[in-house]
Amino acid sequence: MQHQEPLLLDTRSRSEFSVSHLPGAQLIEFDDFKPSDVSHIPRNKEIILYCSVGYRSERIGEKLLDMGYTKVYNLYGGIFDWKNQSQIVVNHLNLPTDSIHAYSKVWSIWLNKGIKVYE
Repeated sequence: MQHQEPLLLDTRSRSEFSVSHLPGAQLIEFDDFKPSDVSHIPRNKEIILYCSVGYRSERIGEKLLDMGYTKVYNLYGGIFDWKNQSQIVVNHLNLPTDSIHAYSKVWSIWLNKGIKVYE
């Protein structure tokens, strides 16, 4: 039996995603989410969702479960915790970067490593 890699879905905004994202992640924006955004994904595909800290990805995860997806997981702590653990993120050119969109000054307190970007 062949193991398939999980699908990484970034639920942040396009501007956040362009600063940096997890390698191989696809963007599905929280603010504009529609069921048709994921209609191409098999319902039994393992899906890992993330955002800055986990709130937006948790909400999208609930929607996916309601739609019949069965293997939906939230990356708790989001990209902030990922970077805080010195994991790799890539920019819009898929090159490693230390920049992270910090979402806002309030939420940026949870990002301890990397270069905070505000747009």
